[in-house]
Amino acid sequence: VFLFEVGWYNAVLQPAFHLPYPDDTLAFVVLSTPSMFDKALKPFVNKERLKIIRDPVDQCVSHHLSRVKEKFPDQRVDVMFDYEMLPSRKPRFLAQTAAHVAGAAYYYQRKDVKLDPWGKKKIFGVCIHPKYGGWFAIRGLLLFPDIQVPLLEQPAPVDCVSTEEKRIELLEQFNFHWQDGRYRDIIEVKERYSEEQKAYFATPPAERFRLLGLPQEAQ
Repeated sequence: VFLFEVGWYNAVLQPAFHLPYPDDTLAFVVLSTPSMFDKALKPFVNKERLKIIRDPVDQCVSHHLSRVKEKFPDQRVDVMFDYEMLPSRKPRFLAQTAAHVAGAAYYYQRKDVKLDPWGKKKIFGVCIHPKYGGWFAIRGLLLFPDIQVPLLEQPAPVDCVSTEEKRIELLEQFNFHWQDGRYRDIIEVKERYSEEQKAYFATPPAERFRLLGLPQEAQ
């Protein structure tokens, strides 16, 4: 988890995407690291295997963040998940922006390239973590509406893809070859997904139950 002030996030976005809290509200962005698969997902599936499971990863994340919330019985804790949408079909929060402003991972975008080679093509940005490269995910936000932190100092995310050539390579790989996952290794990483985890995420969602050893009726 990485803490941030809501105002840091709102300051870099259009009002339509603002989080509806005062600027000095305390928040945390929650990442999952490569070990999440073995340490959290598999034990969760084992425990819940007789219940209805629609999306194992989303439900596992929801389970663990709910447990965090229970640890603060005297505090209001609002949880937002990366998969939640507003009625307008906009995401409830922009995960990569939150990770960047919290100093968790650097959000590389088209504007980070001086000599843009893509013309009129739409180019999506991607976050890279200094330790995990692209082998991680942003799962949610924890917000503490009753805690104000006006004096927090904003950390800068680690700019680990610092050359123009590497940034172009990263955005090319992410936008046009994302299926092969090469963009995740744009830097030397300390840890990456296991072969089992790679196979799981490469499998269409409807077929993932079989990989986890879940019976069809659990779906």
